Formats: sequence, structure tokens, C-alpha cells
Amino acid sequence: MEHTPEPRIGDAFGRTLRLCWAAGAVPGAAVEIIEREDGHISAGDASRYFTPAEELSALDRTALEAARGRVLDVGAGAGRHALALRARGVDVTGIDPSPGAVEVARQRGVRAETGSIARPPAGIGAFDSLLLLGNNLGLLQGEQAAPRVLEQLAALARPGALLIGTGMDPATSDPEHTAYHDHNRARGRLPGQIRMRVRSGTLATGWFDYLLVGPDGLERLVHRSPWRLESVREQGRNYSAVLRLR
Repeated sequence: MEHTPEPRIGDAFGRTLRLCWAAGAVPGAAVEIIEREDGHISAGDASRYFTPAEELSALDRTALEAARGRVLDVGAGAGRHALALRARGVDVTGIDPSPGAVEVARQRGVRAETGSIARPPAGIGAFDSLLLLGNNLGLLQGEQAAPRVLEQLAALARPGALLIGTGMDPATSDPEHTAYHDHNRARGRLPGQIRMRVRSGTLATGWFDYLLVGPDGLERLVHRSPWRLESVREQGRNYSAVLRLR
């Protein structure tokens, strides 16, 4: 049997955003491909990363209204949330581990740097509000990693800072997803913990963990962290949450 070659490891997410931006960031311009470790493939229209401020979801708009002071947009992507804040005169900086995403965000007028929660840009300073929007509460990764991630976020925050994020409850009746949830439980992982990578052409990111967790699960994760869960606004399986540095 002929061996199927593995994709090259590279900035697949950035490539997707660059393709979408070059094609006008219109629906259908580019597709984001997500591969889960069990072989499940999902595809989403990459134009969502370019959603204009007036078309953002109600949860996103509520989350952005809570931001104050100097703001850090973590996992900024193409900069849709940072641009919405910038239009209101907010001092906002975006970071993303994808050089391609940062390139696109800068071309769109966002102050953006290559970096991540674990490896922020040198000298970036401290912030009054940190954003984990676009379901980026998933960057908590899982039960074992979350305490470390929350500590790293606290290290980027000023006293009394807000951590504002959106997430998704993993509850579903889809048998492919429920089987994966059961497999996670058998391995001692949270059911909504996803081992995944982004694909684009012959490129793929490295494998990484991303977490889907509901409000109750989020509260358990932050209970012994430097953060206190202040409020939650739910909309179906999706929700926004505001946490405050203790």
C-alpha cells in the first residue's frame, strides 16, 4: 500500500488568512480546515475572521463593551475584535502565534505582535483587560494545563484587571463527537478537550489542545487560580464570561 505523506509543519492558519485577505475576505474566499486527532475533519469559512464590527455577534459585542483601559487581544487572528475596539479609540494590542495572522492584522491597521500566552512579545507590558474572544477560552487547553495558562495570563495583567472571553459548551448528541468525549473521559481528560491541528494545502500546524467547556466547568477551572469568575452571559451553547484578577 502506498504511504500517504504527512503535511509539512508550518503556519497553516496564517496561510488561510492570507488567502482570504488576498481574495477580498468575502464569504467563500478561503476555508479553514480543522483535523482532530481521531481523523474527524471540519471546515469553516475563513471570512468569519474578518467580520466587521457591526456584524459581530451579540456575545462578542457585550464582551467588547466590558473591555477597559489598555487591552490585549490574545489570539487576535486577522484582528476583527481589535479593529472594533480601535474604532472606539481604545488602546488595544493583538498577539497571535501565527506570523501570517499578524501580517494580515497589521495590514488591516491593527497593532499586532507575534506571540502567545506562554511566550508573549518581549517588553509588551501589563494590561487592564485581556481578551480571549472567538471561543478563545479554548486556549485554557484542559484541566491540567489551565492553572498554568491562567497564571501566565495573570502575569500580563495589572491589579484588578479583567479577563474577558467567549467559549462553548461541548454538549451534543452527534455520535462522532460523543464518542470522542467518551474517549477523552477514558483517558482522564475533560470531554470537550480537543487534540487538533489546522490544515491548509500541504501545510499543517503542530498538534495542540483546545478546550470546549461550559460555564460550570470554567468556574471549576478558575476556582483556585488568580482569577475570579464575575459574570456569564449565555446564548445557547455559546457564552461570554468576565473574570477579575483577585
